[in-house]
Amino acid sequence: MFNVGDFIIYGSNGVCKVTNVGPMKMSGIPKDKMYYTMVPCYIRDSEIFTPVDNERVVMRKVMSREEAEDFIKGICDIQELEIFEEKKRELEYKQAVLTCNPTTLVELLKTIQARMDERIAEGKKVTSSDSKYFHIAEDSLFGELAISLDMDKDEVKDYVLTQIGKIA
Repeated sequence: MFNVGDFIIYGSNGVCKVTNVGPMKMSGIPKDKMYYTMVPCYIRDSEIFTPVDNERVVMRKVMSREEAEDFIKGICDIQELEIFEEKKRELEYKQAVLTCNPTTLVELLKTIQARMDERIAEGKKVTSSDSKYFHIAEDSLFGELAISLDMDKDEVKDYVLTQIGKIA
């Protein structure tokens, strides 16, 4: 169970801060059922209510600073996704994003980056699907790392690239 003040990943909403844990104060909702009230960190003017026992949406604690630093050190060792059927590429992308797993997000980013580089080298345009899912994966990964590292989300990409040696 999460506590008030915890930062958690809540599915496609990304990083949220738990602002209350307890029964809902709305008519028609059982008073004995516990709910999280959360505020998404990167979605303005929004509040989310979900049962504490919700198992349909990924809910997990955000990485600690130490876990984030260790994760970044291991990024170079993470391989690309293996996509065997071109027709199922977008479905594979979507499933990867829905895991909310940082390692899977890096696999996805590496896969899409390699594909974009290849298409550009061939004189082709980047597909809208590649662009869309690359942005979603980056947003999700860097949103979590920003909270973990106590940084502005816009600074995280350069920080990560510097740490893994892509930028000197």
